[in-house]
Amino acid sequence: VQLQASGGGSVQTGGSLRLSCVASGRISSINVMGWYRQAQGKQRELVADIARGGSITYADSVKGRFTISRSNDRNTVYLQMNSLKPEDTAVYYCNVLLWSGSRSFGQGTLVTVSS
Repeated sequence: VQLQASGGGSVQTGGSLRLSCVASGRISSINVMGWYRQAQGKQRELVADIARGGSITYADSVKGRFTISRSNDRNTVYLQMNSLKPEDTAVYYCNVLLWSGSRSFGQGTLVTVSS
């Protein structure tokens, strides 16, 4: 499975961005799609993910501000980010968890939130 992410950029505090990630290849092998992020000097952390059946997980830090969704054909995942804060600044990575249990990350997209 290959992942192509887009949508990063620079915004001011309170602004919004929408990230998209398109998966190609064996789409049927994908169970969960989601986003991780890694801020400078910190570990990579889960932001949000959505399973094929529709169950969603959010990090506490983004609940109420970010919304994850998945296209009907299950090959695209979106992350709508509202009320952005400087602490949301990070490289965001699209991620899939396959039914086999293996995990794959796409290239990162940088999100910068200035105060």
